[in-house]
Amino acid sequence: MTEISLTPRDRERVLPKLPILFLALVIIAATPQNGAGSERVKILEAPGEMKLRLGGCGGVYFLPDPGELVVEVMKQDRNRKGQTNLRVILFGPDRQVLDEVWMPDDGKAPGSGPGPVQMIRLSATVKHTGVYGLMITSAFDRYGDQALWGFRTNCPRYLVETSRGHRDERHEEPIVLDNADVSGDVCFLPRREAFSLDVAGLPAGGEALTVYDAHGERIATFDISPDGRAAREFPADVHRDAAPWRLHFPRYKAVVNIDGVTRWEKPDLFPNLSLWTPDPKSWFPFHENRWLLAPYSRTVYGEPGSEGTLAFEMRNYALAPKTVNLTLELPEGADLPVRLSTARVTIKPRGVESVELHYRIPETGDAWTCRLRAATEGFSTYSSVFLKRGAAPATKPIAMPLVLKPFRHENELFGYLPDYPVESQVYFDPENRPFAAGSGGVYSWRDGAWGKMNVSKTQGGTEPAPFSPSCSKVGFDADNGAYALATVSGRPALLHSADCGATFTAYPITGTGHFDIEEFSGHNSPQGPPPFVCFTRTAKDPKLKWRSLNDLSLFLPEKREGRIVIPESVLITRLCIGLASHSGIPATIVSRGSKVHVTWAEATDPEKEVPGVPTYVATYDRATSRLGKPALIGYGPPPNDVHNSPSITMDSKGFLHVVVGTHGRPFKYARSLEPNTADGGWTRAEDVGADLSQTYVGLVCDRSDTLHLVFRLWRLPEQYFPAGQYASLAHMTKRPGEPWSKPRLLVVAPFTDYSVYYHRLTIDRRGRLFLSYDYWSTYWFYRTDHPGRRRALLMSSDAGATWKLAETRDLAAGE
Repeated sequence: MTEISLTPRDRERVLPKLPILFLALVIIAATPQNGAGSERVKILEAPGEMKLRLGGCGGVYFLPDPGELVVEVMKQDRNRKGQTNLRVILFGPDRQVLDEVWMPDDGKAPGSGPGPVQMIRLSATVKHTGVYGLMITSAFDRYGDQALWGFRTNCPRYLVETSRGHRDERHEEPIVLDNADVSGDVCFLPRREAFSLDVAGLPAGGEALTVYDAHGERIATFDISPDGRAAREFPADVHRDAAPWRLHFPRYKAVVNIDGVTRWEKPDLFPNLSLWTPDPKSWFPFHENRWLLAPYSRTVYGEPGSEGTLAFEMRNYALAPKTVNLTLELPEGADLPVRLSTARVTIKPRGVESVELHYRIPETGDAWTCRLRAATEGFSTYSSVFLKRGAAPATKPIAMPLVLKPFRHENELFGYLPDYPVESQVYFDPENRPFAAGSGGVYSWRDGAWGKMNVSKTQGGTEPAPFSPSCSKVGFDADNGAYALATVSGRPALLHSADCGATFTAYPITGTGHFDIEEFSGHNSPQGPPPFVCFTRTAKDPKLKWRSLNDLSLFLPEKREGRIVIPESVLITRLCIGLASHSGIPATIVSRGSKVHVTWAEATDPEKEVPGVPTYVATYDRATSRLGKPALIGYGPPPNDVHNSPSITMDSKGFLHVVVGTHGRPFKYARSLEPNTADGGWTRAEDVGADLSQTYVGLVCDRSDTLHLVFRLWRLPEQYFPAGQYASLAHMTKRPGEPWSKPRLLVVAPFTDYSVYYHRLTIDRRGRLFLSYDYWSTYWFYRTDHPGRRRALLMSSDAGATWKLAETRDLAAGE
């Protein structure tokens, strides 16, 4: 992009009356490589030009008119502790990345105080109205504590979204202002119910703060305490007719918290959406139109003449019905065979409606684009549809690692459009038919199509009852019976289906807590219905976040005269620390014949020094009703951390294999010395690799007895980022008698700093690997920008040598 230099007169013309704003849009043909564009960063000789000085990360949403758009982005390092590199990403309504720049650390020493003000100037010609945006992240500083940023723009309508990185605590996004030399405002949408507003970090001896409505009527004035604090309660009977409200600061330095704006409760209309603006004139109706149209884009491949349908959703976050007009916008002179199922939709308050876009791939040409526009009163935006000739790259093996890009995941990169349920991982019954359990029910492939079941018979009942799976695992018995854990009429139950998921019967479970069922991991074969366990919390440590005490109980269901009977459970331990199952989804149980093997991790006395969370395995023999003595396998550091859940599998000879979980440390591995028992001794637990920062065990054993381990792995920048650390999804293998392989990256995050993948590794009866994952960024701005999840399913039919994005034909091919 060509840089624009503005004379003082030009500045007054294109940046009128906006001395404190930040960002803008840039529309260019291609996205630069990571780090490109940093040479465009300039040093301001007059640091006072940076009027708006914001802490934290986040971004800005714009609603520009067609024409020229100009923005200046500024950054100043605080140089308190470590370095920081600001990443600036500009994107369009369809989330095409328009420009990307890294603003580097200023190189000053920690403790040296504020550095020079850096600035980047961007411009764009906006041709199509819609919501554009800018995202700010900070490498090595996901909370945005080490630098201040600000912006100026000629776009008259914009909203700032304060948004930091994830913390394992209540989500709050305080607005940090840091310029005591000027006055300023925080304009916000007040919560309809009573709310509190509190401010800290105010300059000592400052004037009182004032709150006005959108008409300038004063609502409240409150004084500043000697320690620089101010607070006010606003009851529900104070009128909300004129929004936004404006909180005025005589000196623009403060840390602001507002119920419903920077912190939220369940009843709030816009949770996790920390929108505000320094200028009431820039306000536009973004809250109620958030996700008015989604997804933002779809990339579709096909052969000439092939047809298909794409579904788009429209959401109304207002408290009144909303009518949305839908139109298709084609390139000038184009005659693209696309049509909509409807041109107008009325959406009830807080409701969701859908529209279908039908397309046909033209006979001539290679690529085509159209826009689906959604317009309602005072607001309009669009999604883009990219049609491409030929087979989607998703149908073939892809080069690994799969490198995600900002706003460009599997569909945008490979044309991935799954025609199967992707809400959770997939499991395979003894006939190799796929199953998946999600919030909508249990899905299965039967009679050449996917079916879903979410109602069940109840033991002794006549009326079907709806159920909701309480665990995403599906287990099986030798008779092809399928089993899942669910909540039925508010109670835990074991579901059983003898007809490939066409019908289910629910059997009540006595007990409460978190349940986990035995799943197929390569060579286990339960005798009768799969056993399951229950983790019942009995104590929570108020001083140690990840330490709790749980009773771990084993349930051993049986088949008797065509029905399932669940005898009284067997207590395994009262010291279990719990189970971390959202990522890795580790296996707690494997069984063969009458032997059932259970692994778990325990809490320890915080006053005693131990090398980590102790991991145990015990064997229960159904034939003798005897629980063997627990075998201590090893310790997963750090101690008293529930993230360190272990996983167990067995090989074709019956030997047990356990990977001891850790939190950011190398996993530990051990193998039983005798097959099909935990009582005959174990190899010494050893690191699976040196100096690996590993978390969340996913473990299976293939037909050649090779162990496959998938986990989150922290990495330093390497070739993917110019600065910062990032979390990748990685794979390791262990062939019989050989050491563990080196980690191989499978998925690389689009952003630095904290990430999690919610990954789940499974295996089918032919030994094919299936890896379900859903990238989750630490940055709230990115996570809340897109509605719903983006889970994808990778598969490998050659023991992890190559991977492709799965299709229904891959899943059904296992039959």
